[in-house]
Amino acid sequence: MTKKEKPNFILALKFKMIMKASKFLHALPFMLCFFLFVDGKEVLSQELNKIVDLRGLWRFTIGDDENWKETNVNTDDWEIIRVPSSWENEGFHGYNGFAWYRKTFKVPPAYKGRSIALLLGRIDDADEVYLNGKLVGYSGSFPPDYSTAYFAWRKYPVQEHMINFDKENVIAVRVYDSELDGGILEGAVGLYEMKNWDIDLTGIWKINFSDKDSFKEKNHNDKDWEDIYVPGYWENQGYKSYDGYAWYRYTFYVPEKLKGKKFVLLAGKIDDFDETFINGKFVGSTGPINNIPYRMDNRKEWQELRTYDIPENVLQFGKENIIAIRVYDGYVNGGIHEGPLAILAQENYTKFWRKHGATGSKNLWEKFWEGFFD
Repeated sequence: MTKKEKPNFILALKFKMIMKASKFLHALPFMLCFFLFVDGKEVLSQELNKIVDLRGLWRFTIGDDENWKETNVNTDDWEIIRVPSSWENEGFHGYNGFAWYRKTFKVPPAYKGRSIALLLGRIDDADEVYLNGKLVGYSGSFPPDYSTAYFAWRKYPVQEHMINFDKENVIAVRVYDSELDGGILEGAVGLYEMKNWDIDLTGIWKINFSDKDSFKEKNHNDKDWEDIYVPGYWENQGYKSYDGYAWYRYTFYVPEKLKGKKFVLLAGKIDDFDETFINGKFVGSTGPINNIPYRMDNRKEWQELRTYDIPENVLQFGKENIIAIRVYDGYVNGGIHEGPLAILAQENYTKFWRKHGATGSKNLWEKFWEGFFD
């Protein structure tokens, strides 16, 4: 990204670094989780094809009621404001706290079977996003364990079963702002097709902080497990100071049309060690997870991107599949902390790394700091 192409949010961050120093420093651990997917408008415009533009007029109210996520809420007495824009610029000057946004839209049935993501630009400070009453993603965290994510560009994959094709859909966005500007501030806002991205695994997973071999099995009942957003350190999502074993599980659908291709699993970066299974079958491992070393402070596995070949006859086409990842963390932060997380056909895997993994290129974190201090 050249200086000429630098997004406006970089300049805004320079000012906010002074005005929100405590907020910024508090958010640094969370920031590390996001930058592979949130390098701003340049990356998003290269990867995504717009399906529905959601910029424009939304229903809006200050306050907080978790029932406002439901589809049948009467919003006749809510205000109408423009998105994207800070709510201060829409008549709510000086307001800090909770607020909700809602909007209805339709998705053409031609997009069934596609990989779809919801983009919401940059939100100040923390958010939860619901589609037709179902949670699709969140960034930052609300009080009492507040952490900001105002620097992150929101991109939430949407599973096909959450969408009412050719019928009305309702998006509800719960936002908390602690100071200064608040709301859905800037950037692309809409529903997008993720081109060359066969199966996105980013989203709400299940997690259990214990260790049983049966957790890898496809038919294991995980309905009582906790929810966790992946990627992200578990310490930043309410599970502080935990070191030891944990299991992640996620359900995903593989379209019949992908049958016959060879696939690669991108399982992101995991702190510290992992064993990974799909439908109960082993697909890969990094680190001595069954022979924990005495010292953990000098290990490097947490920096390694997990890339595992998926053997034939592991994926079940036209059906739901389960990925289960056994994780051991022995020092400081833990969990599946950074993307990308996806299952890609081999040809799309090579396309992705030709574009984003060139030898000697700067990573997104380096580009951010270079632009920040220019």
